[in-house]
Amino acid sequence: MHFSVVSSLDSQCREAAAVKLGRTHRDSAVVLHDLLHGGIVLRRVFRNGEIVEQVQTLLEHGCLSCTIRLDVVPTAERLAASGHDHAVLGLPPGVSVEMAVTELKRSLEGDAIIDNAVVAIDPSGLEDHIWDKHTLYESGFTAMPEDDRTSGEFLIGELGLVDTVMVHAGLGAELTQSRPESSKAWAQGLDLLGQLAPHAAVPAHDDDFRPGCYDGAEALARVRRGSVRVPLEEETGSFRTVLHKVERPLHPRRFQEALPKLAEGCHWMRGRLWIASAAKVRIAVQGIGPRVWLESTGEWLADSGARRGDAETALDWHPSFGDRGTVLAVTGRGDDVDASEIRALLDGCALSEAEMQLDFAGLDDPFGLESTITNPKRRNP
Repeated sequence: MHFSVVSSLDSQCREAAAVKLGRTHRDSAVVLHDLLHGGIVLRRVFRNGEIVEQVQTLLEHGCLSCTIRLDVVPTAERLAASGHDHAVLGLPPGVSVEMAVTELKRSLEGDAIIDNAVVAIDPSGLEDHIWDKHTLYESGFTAMPEDDRTSGEFLIGELGLVDTVMVHAGLGAELTQSRPESSKAWAQGLDLLGQLAPHAAVPAHDDDFRPGCYDGAEALARVRRGSVRVPLEEETGSFRTVLHKVERPLHPRRFQEALPKLAEGCHWMRGRLWIASAAKVRIAVQGIGPRVWLESTGEWLADSGARRGDAETALDWHPSFGDRGTVLAVTGRGDDVDASEIRALLDGCALSEAEMQLDFAGLDDPFGLESTITNPKRRNP
């Protein structure tokens, strides 16, 4: 059975996207799931624009993963058994495409074909989401108090995973503006999407939609910790992306001092770091709006005895250092992201020729990174 999966933080955007996707296949079933307070799941099924099923189910442990496993997937299995060829699954706000696709493929085995993975958003609110300090629970997007992701973290993750971004005026937007899509915020949101998700189609009309273009392996490669993908156009409208590479290890104290300056005004920072005090540890760095964190992703391939041919094609291979090295991409407003300043800050963190001759073990480890090599975990500096 074919599936199109829609994630969002806005139920109105999600429903509009689901309806459009339902039109791409004849006699599609459109399923919308919502996780309510108290562990209640609301499931609505539509065919040809008419609601044919509306059910509330109480889960013993009402969380997002249980909603997928205990209601979304069983519904998909039931639709497949009844002979449906295509279903659009509108996920509960806060549920990632990756979680849903993984469970569908595991449960339906070879019978689940993912046509499209879509995130539905109101572009006029994208920048505000990225800079929002509140968690998804605090903002009312999920009913789970333990969900400490920000809306920016959720959306950046989804933008990396999906093949298509569907834009629509969100809840309340149509009440404040007669034509939200003509606003400056809407146009700037589309510009920002060009930097955050250059791989994704952003259809303006039904005819622009590309059915059947989901590539699961490529999606996972894009969101791999430490991976760096940048747009072909480094500047779109008010926003730009700066990419810089440093071959030598970074001095930990100098990098600690430079990190706040690198992150200041940055919408999205991502990459991998080679820090001298934890020289064997491949460190992923990510900054989304007000949050910045580092985490270990294990040893560098060169330290594990790998050869050039064993390295992932996404990683550069230096004749002396192998895959070791710092690669950082910074996206933000053009007024806030200065390419020469970013490059000077990173270059200033690199070890000098004299420092390269010293024993790295004698350097302080201000981020506590060396200890993470056997127990990788997220660290917010």
